[in-house]
Amino acid sequence: MREDELELLLRPEVMEEIGRNADEDPAAYAMRNAGRTDIPVRAIAEQIACRKKAAKKLPRLSTRPLLYTSRALEQASAERVAGYRASQMSGQRAIDLSGGLGIDSSFLAGAFARIDFVERDPLLCRLASHTMQVLERKNVAIQCGDAFAVLDSIPSGILDWIFVDPDRRESGRRRVGLSESSPDVVSGHNELIHKAPGVCIKASPALELSGLKRELPSLSSIIVVSLDRQCRESMLILLKGTAQEKEPERKAVCLHSSGIGEYEVSGREGVERRVTAEPGPCFFEPDPAIIKAGLSAEVAEEFGLEFLNHSVDYLTGGPSEAVFPGRAFRLVALTPYKPKLFRRFLKEHQIFGASIQRRDFPLSPEELRRLYRLKESSSRFLFFSRNAAGEATVYFCLSLRPEGEEAP
Repeated sequence: MREDELELLLRPEVMEEIGRNADEDPAAYAMRNAGRTDIPVRAIAEQIACRKKAAKKLPRLSTRPLLYTSRALEQASAERVAGYRASQMSGQRAIDLSGGLGIDSSFLAGAFARIDFVERDPLLCRLASHTMQVLERKNVAIQCGDAFAVLDSIPSGILDWIFVDPDRRESGRRRVGLSESSPDVVSGHNELIHKAPGVCIKASPALELSGLKRELPSLSSIIVVSLDRQCRESMLILLKGTAQEKEPERKAVCLHSSGIGEYEVSGREGVERRVTAEPGPCFFEPDPAIIKAGLSAEVAEEFGLEFLNHSVDYLTGGPSEAVFPGRAFRLVALTPYKPKLFRRFLKEHQIFGASIQRRDFPLSPEELRRLYRLKESSSRFLFFSRNAAGEATVYFCLSLRPEGEEAP
């Protein structure tokens, strides 16, 4: 989207055109209206495409007449995650240093008396202004400029919280490290914690969590958040006065679009794993947020489960009355992984198709599927891993839920 297109998109008749064609295929719309000069056809087609994506990411907000750019929508927080994050902060005044479309600021506006929205892209500032107008967020002040320059202009003691979502895609390359993103929160750590007692950094779910304390001395806790079993982000919480030698607490938060069956677990690294050489009748894989946060041992203890080996987050035990935070299966059989033995195992159990999963196993699912000519299956599962002795092992499982039933 260009700024001149935004002017046209904001016209009432054009907004109505977008709404009328929300279910249309964007390419078909553009082709059918090619040559028209009374409306911005290309920009409307882009908005139709964005609204389809927004319907999944922002199920409630997408019903409102918001405007997007493709890149900013991709970087925006999922609605459920943004709502959870905002619930972890409160006070009189906060600043969002990475404004984007304004999705995060719109949720933070419900937790603070005032939000300072900062974005260096003038187009996004105008889109955010439209967002706040549509959502009636009257306590959000929009400022266009450099994040740390704006922050520097605010006296210390004014802000309660700082939120920053560093851009990890500068120059077209995806980056993971905090110091490689913009703004650089590692070099800016001291200024951040000087300006506010609390700082929340949205980090990539791929960010390595160990060693973060060396980069961010005020790091108090790490919250890994998943939505519908997809790891979405790691929230890094910095608190003024946090002891430099104190290791941060870790928390895993498993959210669901439905709001049903959500789960949280907290702990610290280094909890001993109980490993068994005798698998029970059930097989469990914790939610990705739990695995990422390194909290599978806490979950195993809570549900009375044991690990199948020391290095992999596969658990085993009896059926649980409570809803397990992750995937649960009935363990049908297992076999050492040796090609001839495994072929016989497939024949004995009449396994012609399966969903193939692997952890700490040399062959990829694609290689295994090709090697053994296995079709896909939504009800049968083969987990390739290692047993308590470190030997390559295959676990054949069936879902504990009836086929077609969605987990919460």
